[in-house]
Amino acid sequence: MLIEEGCDEMEGCSSTDDLGSFVPNAEDMIPVGVDQGLQLVHLLLACAEAVGCRDTKLAASILTQIWPCVSPWGDSLQRVSHCFAMGLKSRLSLLQNVNSNGFFSSTGIDVSLITREEKIEAFTLLHQTTPYIAFGLMAANDAISQAAAGKDFLHIIDLGMEHNLQWPCLVRTLASRTEGQPRAIRITGITGDQDTSELENSMKGLSEEAISLGISLEFHFLAEQVSPLSLTCEKLDIRQEEALFVNSIMHLHKHVKESRGSLKTILQSVKKLNPALLTVVEQDANHNGPFFLGRFLESLHYYSAVFDSLDASLPRNSPQRIKIEKFHFAEEIRNVVAYEGSDRIERHERADQWRRQIGRAGFQVVGLKCLKQAKMMVSGYARVDGYTVGSEKGCLQLGWKGRPIMIASAWQVHNVPSS
Repeated sequence: MLIEEGCDEMEGCSSTDDLGSFVPNAEDMIPVGVDQGLQLVHLLLACAEAVGCRDTKLAASILTQIWPCVSPWGDSLQRVSHCFAMGLKSRLSLLQNVNSNGFFSSTGIDVSLITREEKIEAFTLLHQTTPYIAFGLMAANDAISQAAAGKDFLHIIDLGMEHNLQWPCLVRTLASRTEGQPRAIRITGITGDQDTSELENSMKGLSEEAISLGISLEFHFLAEQVSPLSLTCEKLDIRQEEALFVNSIMHLHKHVKESRGSLKTILQSVKKLNPALLTVVEQDANHNGPFFLGRFLESLHYYSAVFDSLDASLPRNSPQRIKIEKFHFAEEIRNVVAYEGSDRIERHERADQWRRQIGRAGFQVVGLKCLKQAKMMVSGYARVDGYTVGSEKGCLQLGWKGRPIMIASAWQVHNVPSS
């Protein structure tokens, strides 16, 4: 994997004015009398600066000071800092394996021992205990059900399908339509090479429930990665009489590459299918900036807000919270901080960037109309106030204490008449 950021990182080494001045002597990193939390943040940023400048000796020295200050069982700052320290440790391992050609091997990094089952469990717990996932699923389902009004045959393409959290609610909503339920629904999940046995059992249960509601539900899995090769009418068995919907829940950001070409080709392939609607739910964050230090700082702000919100919903000793942070967010943070090139898949973008990219691909936004329902749903999650729900340029945004966390949007093909 090529370290393509060499010049960017070295340029970042001269930008310490934005982060506070750090003396290169690690023993002088903690100013006397500064609050302990601020000291910890300063240490993290100093270590990130050293890593960005490829000063592995200084970075390792600062890490030894960070470990006593962080804990996966402490307060929200200590817990999120532990995740970022682990990410810095992994990136440092990669930097120490750089060869003379400017490449480094991922063999030097700590291999994640988290299983797919643990990841799915953490994602499900996140859905049950916070509004972050449920918010996006509800917004996407509402947009689909409104666009499907009066349609008898529906076909939903689920990009990167890993779970069945979204579809039971949609099936029940469609079954209660005032004009009568649809006659048939097909759901095609593009699943990659994952084991789909558990997912298949879940979908079989949903199919039986749909039949009891008077709806025929078929499901199919396409064991391929999402790509222009998988997004064809032939592969997906697109039928003329069906209203087609393409759904992406926190998946499209994985196609944002340095070349900027991958996401564009995916969106163009989706457009060729001519769906009635494209629903997109994503993290509303700038974790794909060109400079490592800026990306680190932005992601530290973002995940600090997320971990703070988890404290509002779950007690400090909650085993559910520990699983969510260890098996879900810690892995996300590690990927944002440690990896580059094709190994870095958590390339989150801000709402304006998503609007720009999807718009350039030939789609126009369809204003979501479920703001009131979203506010009601979110208000039931936290024991204290803090979550914020708003609408901007047709998209719904969910935040914590004003900081944007998630964005939900719906899009239709924009057929511009030829001149």
